[in-house]
Amino acid sequence: MRVPVTVTVNGTAQRAEVEPRQLLVQFLRDDLGLTGAHIGCETSQCGACTVLLDGAVIKSCTTLTVQVDEQAITTIEGLAPRGTMHPVQHAFWEEHGLQCGYCTPGMVLSAVALLAEDPHPDEGEIRHAIEGNLCRCTGYHNIVRSIQAAAEKLAAGAAPTPVNGRSSPTT
Repeated sequence: MRVPVTVTVNGTAQRAEVEPRQLLVQFLRDDLGLTGAHIGCETSQCGACTVLLDGAVIKSCTTLTVQVDEQAITTIEGLAPRGTMHPVQHAFWEEHGLQCGYCTPGMVLSAVALLAEDPHPDEGEIRHAIEGNLCRCTGYHNIVRSIQAAAEKLAAGAAPTPVNGRSSPTT
């Protein structure tokens, strides 16, 4: 049995017929080819699968595709126009807020949601906002510093930054 769904992903309406038990992360990765949401723990503990649902952080590894019917999803691929980096992505790059990169898409999207809700968070609020995202490499110091820098960039009206010599955004 397959169920029809319509979901807007990164600004584009997607219509598909999916199995009722298909996870959103599988739909994004396997059906749409959007591999920025990673499959980590599959229990919503690590945050590697984080996406935004109508602007709110969700874990796509424990969300069924049918649950997001008629809603809007933003993945890391849709955060900034092609060939540019969102100010949060750019701050992560400038402040060395990533190492292996596995957690980075989820961290960036969690930061985007936080800064949309609270443009001037303090360190404690930042740490609370990223609690659902595990990083095994950085120790979080540079991630927090990256989010603080992104808050400053966004407050100053920063626009997406061109990616030198690349045709796709950095995750």
